[in-house]
Amino acid sequence: MSQHPPEYLDPHAVAQAFSRMASQYEQHAQLQHQVGDFLLDRLDMIKFQPRSILDLGCGVGRLTQKLATRYPDATLYAADIALSMVQQARQKAPNKFWLFHRRRQHFVCADAARLPFADRSVDLIVSNLMLQWCNDFPAVFQEFARVLKPEGVLLFSTFGPDTLKEVRHSWATADEFSHVNRFVDMHDLGDALLGSGLVDPVMDVDWMTLHYPDVKSVMAALKNIGAHNVTAGRPRGLVGKQRFKQVVATYEELRQPSGLPLSYEVVYGHAMGARLPEVGQQKDAQGATVIPFSAIQGRKQHDK
Repeated sequence: MSQHPPEYLDPHAVAQAFSRMASQYEQHAQLQHQVGDFLLDRLDMIKFQPRSILDLGCGVGRLTQKLATRYPDATLYAADIALSMVQQARQKAPNKFWLFHRRRQHFVCADAARLPFADRSVDLIVSNLMLQWCNDFPAVFQEFARVLKPEGVLLFSTFGPDTLKEVRHSWATADEFSHVNRFVDMHDLGDALLGSGLVDPVMDVDWMTLHYPDVKSVMAALKNIGAHNVTAGRPRGLVGKQRFKQVVATYEELRQPSGLPLSYEVVYGHAMGARLPEVGQQKDAQGATVIPFSAIQGRKQHDK
């Protein structure tokens, strides 16, 4: 049996962690809401009307319903690895008598690296803060490239390496275990987008800092949204009092007037589906170009 690296995430444990918190997720996920709204704002720069949309990592369906409102004529698929999250999202869908109305929202429990959708079947993929829970993000991008129609649109957000840096630093002074996910650099994400066959990738980054009164409040905030430590290198027993005191002491050294900081590096990405004549071709040896998102020009509407 192969030994996983310390940063490896157990997909089953990820699904269980989020399923356990599905009923209370909405009331604690303010940052996820804010980033999701920023992501939707970026759709204003994309001038086309998708007929089929995939909300990947849909959670409890807040973004799903916002997409349904924005694109009322589109068929919308909401997918998440956590079954209870999908069930919560399904409850938010409009309750219609489907004998007289074509069903436009569908809910699927699925792994992002093995999507149950046909090749070139989706016009728009939107994924909000899901990618950081995937071990093999190049494989996920390859699935995006497979499912996305030629010149369809991918729009996603994820967390970069500075995310939870205070938590990582504080635990590093107490033990050698893994306590925080490995977050991928923006440039590596851009390279993986190109390597998947997706084209015209654009990446940019933003930073957010939340503040909490104490360390226990920081840890509770993370657990309340399902962000448990499910890395392979996590400690398997209870954390001793002395170790936790060390964590608290180190974190307290970072205290600011507003409280203890908790940093998030939010990476936004945009790419187009592989154009049929270019599938499998890689011409840019330098990888993705990192430019401000404001430089994206509106695209003409495409009828598929």
